[in-house]
Amino acid sequence: MYLGCHISIRKGFLNAAKTAQKIGASAFQYFPKNPRSLKLKQVDQLDAQACAEFCEAKDMLSIAHTPYPTNLAVEDQLRNQMAASILNDLEIANSCGSLGLVVHFGKFSGKDPLQGYKNILQCLNGVLSKWHGKTLILLENQAGMGTKMGMTFEELIQIRNLAQYPEKIGFCFDTCHAYASGLWNETNWEELYRHGEKLGFFKHVKAVHLNDSKYSSGSYRDRHENIGYGMIGEHRFELFLKSGWLKAIPIILETPTSQHRSYEQELKYINRLIHKGDRK
Repeated sequence: MYLGCHISIRKGFLNAAKTAQKIGASAFQYFPKNPRSLKLKQVDQLDAQACAEFCEAKDMLSIAHTPYPTNLAVEDQLRNQMAASILNDLEIANSCGSLGLVVHFGKFSGKDPLQGYKNILQCLNGVLSKWHGKTLILLENQAGMGTKMGMTFEELIQIRNLAQYPEKIGFCFDTCHAYASGLWNETNWEELYRHGEKLGFFKHVKAVHLNDSKYSSGSYRDRHENIGYGMIGEHRFELFLKSGWLKAIPIILETPTSQHRSYEQELKYINRLIHKGDRK
C-alpha cells in the first residue's frame, strides 16, 4: 500500500518528497501554492522535475490539494478566477509528477440547489477544456458542513458522467467526510462498499484521505481525529483497510499531528492495523 500524509512544501517540492520518505511514507499530499489564497504561482520547474524524478525512483506517489478558498460551485462572476487557480494547481501538480489534484465537490448557498450542480459542471468543463496534462481532477466527497452537497456516491458519479471530459476526473474518498455525512455509519461498511461497487464509484477512486472523525455519523461536522481516537474507531478502520481496491492508490493522513501521535508514529500504527491477524 502507498501510505503517507500531508507534507509542507515550504522548502520545495523535492524536499517534501524526501521528508515523506524519511518518515516512512510511500505517498504524500501537498498544497501546490499558498493554501489560503487563489493567487497564481510561478512554479520552479527544476524543483518540480526533481520531485517527479525522485518519486519515480523511490516508487512514491503524490497528490496535490487545491487551496481552501477553492469552490467549484461559485457563480459566473467568480468562475474565471476559480478556473485560473485550478489550472495553475494542475500545472504545478503535473510538473511534480502527481497523479491527481484533490478538489472539494463544492458548496452553493443559493435558493436553487440545482444551480449549484450546474455551476460545478460549468467550472469543471471550463478548466478541463484547457487541460491536457496527465494529472487528474479528484473530486472529494464532503461532510455536509454549510450546505448538504457532495455527500453521496450518486452525486459524484453523476457530475463525472455529465462532465464533458469524464476521463480527466477521478475521486478522492475522505473517510471522515463519509462518516460525518452519515454515508458511512457504525455498521454499514460492507453494504456501503457493495453499493459503491454497483454504481462504479470505487473504480474511479484514485486517492483516499484517511481520517478518523471527532464527531458521530450524521453530524455533518468536518473535524478530523487521529486514527482510532475518533468515532470511526480502530475496528472499523481495520475492516476498511482490508479493502483490495486500496492497494494501488495513495492513502493520505490529514490527522492532527500533536495531540496523540506524529505522522511517523501514525503510519506505523496503520501498518500494524493492515497486517493485524496476518500469519507470521
